[in-house]
Amino acid sequence: MKTICVLGAGYVGLVTGTCFADLGNEVVCLDIDKNKIDGLKQGEVPIYEPGLAELITRNMRAGRLDFTTSYAEALGAAEFVFIAVGTPSGVDGEADLQYVRMAAETIADVMDHPMIIINKSTVPVGTGDWVADIIRKRQKSHVPFWVVSNPEFLREGSAIHDFMHPDRVVLGSLHREAAEKVAQLHRPLQATIQITDLRTAEMIKYASNAFLATRISFINEIATICERLGADVKEVAVGMGHDKRIGPHFLDAGLGFGGSCFPKDVRALEHMALVHGAHPQLLRAVLDINQHQRHQIVVKLRSLLGGLNERRLGLLGLSFKPNTDDMREAPSVDIARQLLREGAEVQAFDPVSMGVASRMVPGLRLVESAYEVAEGADALVLITEWNEFRHLDMARIKEAMRGDVLLDGRNIWNPQEMMGLGFRYTGVGRAAHPAEDGAWISATDYNGAVLRANGGS
Repeated sequence: MKTICVLGAGYVGLVTGTCFADLGNEVVCLDIDKNKIDGLKQGEVPIYEPGLAELITRNMRAGRLDFTTSYAEALGAAEFVFIAVGTPSGVDGEADLQYVRMAAETIADVMDHPMIIINKSTVPVGTGDWVADIIRKRQKSHVPFWVVSNPEFLREGSAIHDFMHPDRVVLGSLHREAAEKVAQLHRPLQATIQITDLRTAEMIKYASNAFLATRISFINEIATICERLGADVKEVAVGMGHDKRIGPHFLDAGLGFGGSCFPKDVRALEHMALVHGAHPQLLRAVLDINQHQRHQIVVKLRSLLGGLNERRLGLLGLSFKPNTDDMREAPSVDIARQLLREGAEVQAFDPVSMGVASRMVPGLRLVESAYEVAEGADALVLITEWNEFRHLDMARIKEAMRGDVLLDGRNIWNPQEMMGLGFRYTGVGRAAHPAEDGAWISATDYNGAVLRANGGS
């Protein structure tokens, strides 16, 4: 059993601390927000993450997990100190490191025994050296310490699984022995462990997120082209994904990426590149395409309805992805605000994030179910692909609506079925073609018929 301190009881900190406790370690999570800590001690979890509340309760009862606002208490016997504080975007897209600095300074003020300090937060390349320098200069007396970078790769909605079954664990340090000790903490996970230097480990995190964001923007760019040329992006993605060099992941066209990681990290990497004389043209395009996807939804609605003023629009889903209440950088926020600015009445439902949405989008009418969203709506827009939306009674939805426009922002429904119910169905990158009997057929079937008609195969 090891003694671990986690600084920051936000998303990453809570999951990290709780999972390490579940592996049999003694963990104290610290946060300067007293209300948050008091709530956690009472079993109130400030974020929605499947399975996390139960895991916290189990480990608190077992005496392996505790919460505090006191650095002295948290660091008292700690062998390992994880910094998992927020690093929000600054004015120019740079990562704001004020909370990392505060953590490093307070560690230096309080530490009275050797410890390994692990950067878990996503931080700019070079931050590990910077943290070490802060602590070294601020210490009242020399106490040995070592800094290790251990970037997180947790997906909201499946964070516990991702922690317990990681694709890899990345560790970076200038001191191999310190990295090896942190590696031992992760041995029970039976994962591939890569040990490298500090700056390379920090860069692995940014490069990984930027690449995944690039795949999403790429397929969304292809979706736009598919709409113009009469192809079906879903089938295009399947065909691409069968190529082992490409693979099927992150090729779902839709409304683009959101959340706390991809937008922030791509902007931060772009800023780092500019500051150091590189030319991040691709990263800029990734961000531009992502924003374009949100605008396109409004453009489509405006065209389909002949204007948005005094139209009633329903939004299904608000969080940036399913199984989380996270509204940071969510497409729904930009879309809802623009619709409201153009005079539309907007009503919405999300299974878990409506409390957050009410604070972020004043004027948004929140209702109790997907069926209530459809009541009197001129158009219905799928924003977040919650599983429950895949199994709605769409005939009932159609009957409740005043209009017939169904805009499938995540391509979860079958176009032919929706058109058969009387919807004017529009997906993302899914050009519809009429068959001889008037039914919708896929772009593959349509183009095949054209080839055969022209003597092709």
